[in-house]
Amino acid sequence: MADIRTHIERAVLLLGSQAKLAHAAGCSQQYISLLLQGKTGLSAEKAIDFERATDGAVSKSQLRPDIFGAAPERAA
Repeated sequence: MADIRTHIERAVLLLGSQAKLAHAAGCSQQYISLLLQGKTGLSAEKAIDFERATDGAVSKSQLRPDIFGAAPERAA
């Protein structure tokens, strides 16, 4: 099971940069950097924002399975 940083890294790749993800999710680039460093947590609300920013490619369930339940496995 991937940790939150793996999913945030994927979101950054999908959007093109930390700054673009931050803009789309309504937060700062510094917040994205702190998430990637494991220095801050991710709220349920921000998990929803990231899901919207990535058009569901990175789901709230992947980011916060403790709140939204485990994401179903995707077929390869």
